[in-house]
Amino acid sequence: MDTPDVGIPEQLAGRLSMPEQHAYLRGKFSRRRVLAGAFATAGAVGGAGLLAGCSGGAPSAPAPSAARSAPVRVDGSLVAPFGRHLAFGADPRTQMRISWQVPLAVKSPYVRVGLKPWELGEKIAAEVRDLHTPALSKKLPAVEQYYLHAALDGLRPGTTYYYGVGHDGFDPASPERLATLGSFRTAPARPETFVFTAFGDQGVGPHALANDQLILGQNPSFHLHAGDLCYADTTGHGKESDTYDARVWDTFLAQTESVARSVPWMVTTGNHDMEAWYSPNGYGGQSARWSLPGNGFDPKAAPGVYSFRYGNVGVVALDANDVSYEIPANRGHSEGRQTAWLDRRLRALRADDSVDFIVVFFHHCAYSTSTHASDGGVRDAWLPLFTEHQVDLVINGHNHVYERTDAIRGGEVGRPVPVGASTDPTRDGIVYVTAGGAGKDLYGFGPGVEDSHEGNVHDRDHITTFHWTKSRDANPDTVEWSRVRYTGFSFLAVEVTAGAHPRLSVSAFAGTGERVDHFDVVRGG
Repeated sequence: MDTPDVGIPEQLAGRLSMPEQHAYLRGKFSRRRVLAGAFATAGAVGGAGLLAGCSGGAPSAPAPSAARSAPVRVDGSLVAPFGRHLAFGADPRTQMRISWQVPLAVKSPYVRVGLKPWELGEKIAAEVRDLHTPALSKKLPAVEQYYLHAALDGLRPGTTYYYGVGHDGFDPASPERLATLGSFRTAPARPETFVFTAFGDQGVGPHALANDQLILGQNPSFHLHAGDLCYADTTGHGKESDTYDARVWDTFLAQTESVARSVPWMVTTGNHDMEAWYSPNGYGGQSARWSLPGNGFDPKAAPGVYSFRYGNVGVVALDANDVSYEIPANRGHSEGRQTAWLDRRLRALRADDSVDFIVVFFHHCAYSTSTHASDGGVRDAWLPLFTEHQVDLVINGHNHVYERTDAIRGGEVGRPVPVGASTDPTRDGIVYVTAGGAGKDLYGFGPGVEDSHEGNVHDRDHITTFHWTKSRDANPDTVEWSRVRYTGFSFLAVEVTAGAHPRLSVSAFAGTGERVDHFDVVRGG
């Protein structure tokens, strides 16, 4: 990899935290281009017709000294929106957030929405979050990106809505634009059976696209993406010297649109999603591209930290960069606030009689034997809370494989959970799933450790692996909890049953569509 000659020297970047790298970059570019940047930014942010208000999340403001040119505008009829992606608001029964992208600045962006595709009468103004990326390398140009967000509130539960995104000159309700319409369904007023899907470590390419299409075939109510979304930053060390190309986001959002235009795409933050240029914590880019629920945690501090309730399931998203021992560039950025919020949120969900199950997802693995192994920082910070509040299922990415544990209690096997078995978190402990086979290049397991999955079971009494310590040492482990292992592309599908006998029926599917694992979670069973 060539180190960008306009960024931070590699030997220096290795010693800098994300805020320190951000300050270094801003200072370097402001010294070079302060006059051009100050003038151009004033035009880009304050220009007539570029910004329109809505109740979405806060925009990621560009630095006042970042070099940029005035936004280029052409006839709005020639500018086609792309990269639509949905996300729930704090209440999935009544709130939806619609986000999309345009290649050039447009005037008066908006969403039309209605109960029928030919009756899109209501028009809701959208907010523009423009994102400037300078030429951080001689090989890459400066990039201007325009992300648009509209907040839909006061929706009816359990209702299908149709929508179109547009701007001056591009009306999605016109007959020639009807093919651009999307739809979504709000969460039901009362719990009912539904399916959600999950994976991490997707990237851009044929396997990632194929996984998206398989997910769509599950008809999920929402999708959980456990971080490392598009790999615009291919290195993932949380350093400015990482290779970074902002244009990869354009391709990723276009690829994802076939699913995310109708399925809420609920993401969290991986190590490849830290982008130092945009903000002190590296999350300014994520804040510009996504509108996610905050639920009491500051979305600007960590947009990938939130929770929501869908039916009888409480879902909690976490930013594991905050506690990781393996990749420490952002460790401690919340100063403990995320963990305190997690304690409060899990306590509230478990105290709610209408919540049968709690599912937590984040990037770095609590338990895995593949390449990155297990992160001791995650274990130290969060496992005591998962145990105290009886979390039912934990989903991770980071390792590009599928691996599933037995039920783990106190760091040991609380109960073996072979393929097809049932487990009770109140008695046995928690099952941890690594679902990192979404599309990026696959990893494997240790020497002599074979795959073991449905139709090809090779149980092992123990596996030699390691976990990361606070001093960044790879501490050796011999473990008995690695139950299912699969090195192909894959995703997770969870059918949730409500009623007198609630159940999580968890299945893993290969990129071929073949099922490679399944088990049930039943509380008090």
